[in-house]
Amino acid sequence: MSDLKATVAETTNGFHVEGYEKIEYDFTFLDGVFEIQNSQLHRLYAPWGRCLAIMDKNIYDIYGNDMQRYFDHHGIELKIHQTMIGEKAKSLDTFTNIVDSMTDFGIIRKEPVLVVGGGLVTDVAGFACAAYRRNTNYIRIPTTVIGLIDASVSIKVAVNYGNYKNRLGAYHAPMHTLLDFNFLKTLPEAQVRNGFAELIKISSCAHLPTFDLLDEFCEKLIMSKFGRMPGQKEDIKAVADEINRNGIFEMLKLETPNLHEIGLDRVIAYGHTWSPLHELTPAVPLRHGHAISIDMAYSATLANSRGLLSDSEHRRLLNLFSRAGLSMDHETFDEKVLDKATQAILKTRDGLLRAAVPNPLGNCTFLNDVTHEEMAGALRRHKNLMKEYPRNGAGIEAYVDASDTGYSINQVPVENHMNGASSSDSVEVSKRHILPNGVVSGLKGLAANGHTGLPALQEQR
Repeated sequence: MSDLKATVAETTNGFHVEGYEKIEYDFTFLDGVFEIQNSQLHRLYAPWGRCLAIMDKNIYDIYGNDMQRYFDHHGIELKIHQTMIGEKAKSLDTFTNIVDSMTDFGIIRKEPVLVVGGGLVTDVAGFACAAYRRNTNYIRIPTTVIGLIDASVSIKVAVNYGNYKNRLGAYHAPMHTLLDFNFLKTLPEAQVRNGFAELIKISSCAHLPTFDLLDEFCEKLIMSKFGRMPGQKEDIKAVADEINRNGIFEMLKLETPNLHEIGLDRVIAYGHTWSPLHELTPAVPLRHGHAISIDMAYSATLANSRGLLSDSEHRRLLNLFSRAGLSMDHETFDEKVLDKATQAILKTRDGLLRAAVPNPLGNCTFLNDVTHEEMAGALRRHKNLMKEYPRNGAGIEAYVDASDTGYSINQVPVENHMNGASSSDSVEVSKRHILPNGVVSGLKGLAANGHTGLPALQEQR
C-alpha cells in the first residue's frame, strides 16, 4: 500500500509541488494458508465479508476446494476468476479479462483483490489492480518458486507487449504477501528447477553462504521440492527454509531502497541483460529461469574473460547450472540476438549496458564498456565451453508447456475459438461463481522441443 503526502507553495511565476510517497507492505511466512486454523488470510477479508480471487487454473484444480472450504468456514463470500497465464498470454487481452471480472464483481475503491498463483499471474493481475481506478489494493499468495522468491519481492507489475517482456506495467505494492512454501509439494519438478535459477542469481552476486548451500544440496533441493515432498527428512527442509528466507531477505535489502528503479545499476538484474528479448525468441518461449540462466552463464563467461571471475569460480557456477538442469545456451542465442537484445536493454537502461556480473562469486559489478566485438568473442568462447557439458548446455524441460501456459481469446478457449465459437459462448461454469478465462486443455500435448501447435495458435491470435 502507499500513502502520498505533498505540499504546494507559490513561486514567482507559478507554483511548486513537492510530494513523498510512503510505501509499506508486509510478508508473512505461513505453512498451510488455506488451513482452517490459520486466521491470517480471513482476517484480511473480514472487513469486506467477501473476496474476489484471481487464481491460477492449475492451483485451483489442486487447492480450489480447500480454498472454498476455508472462506465458507469463515463466512466470507468467494468468487474466483480462473486464469492460465503463460508468456504468450501475459498480454493485454488477459489483462482486460481480469479487469472485466473486477467490474462484474463491483470492486469497492479500497477493497483488496486476492491474487493466487505464480509470478506471471501476480504480474498481470497486479497490473490490472494498478490500472483499475488507477489504484486498487491487492493481496498476493505466490505459489511457485519464482513467485515466492522473486516476484513476491518486487512491486513491479506488467504485461508483455510485442516481443518484449514487461513492456507495459507499473509499480504497485500489494497490501500483504503470504509466503506458503507448502505449495511446492504439488509443483512440477520443471517449475522447481525454473525457480532455482533465481536463487542462483541472488546468491552468486550477493550472498555466498546461500550459494554454498545451493551448491551442496542442489539435486536434493530440486528432487524434494525444497523439502516439501511427503516423507522428506527435516534436515533438507531446514536447509531449504534457510535458503529461501535468505534469498528473499537479500533481494528485499537490494530492492527496497530502489522500488521504482530510479537507480539502474541493479544487482538482481544479473541474468536480465539479454534474456528479456531472448526469452521470447524461440518458437515456444523459454521458461524464465532457463532464459536468465543462459544470460547468467554467458555473463559469467564474459566476466571470466575479463579476469573478474576466476577459472575455478566460473566452472563452479557453470557446473551448478548444469547439475540443476538449467539452460546455459540455446541455438537461437546467437550474435544477431545478442546485438538486438543489447540495443533493447540500452534503451531501458538509459544508454548504458549496466550488465551485472559476479566479481568475485558472492559479489557484483556492472559492465558498461563492453564492445560488440568483445561480446561476440565471449559468445563464441561460451559456445565452445558448452560442448563439454551434458546436452551441450541445453536445459531440461526448458520450454513452457501446459503446466504453465494458457492462451485465451476474449475468454473463449482457443480450441473453441478455432472451431468458430463466439465470445458469447463464455459462461459461468460453477455454482461457486468461477469466471473462466480460456483454459486450454488442448495444450497438454505441447511437445518439449517447442514446436507442436504453436504456429497455429500464434496465427489465431
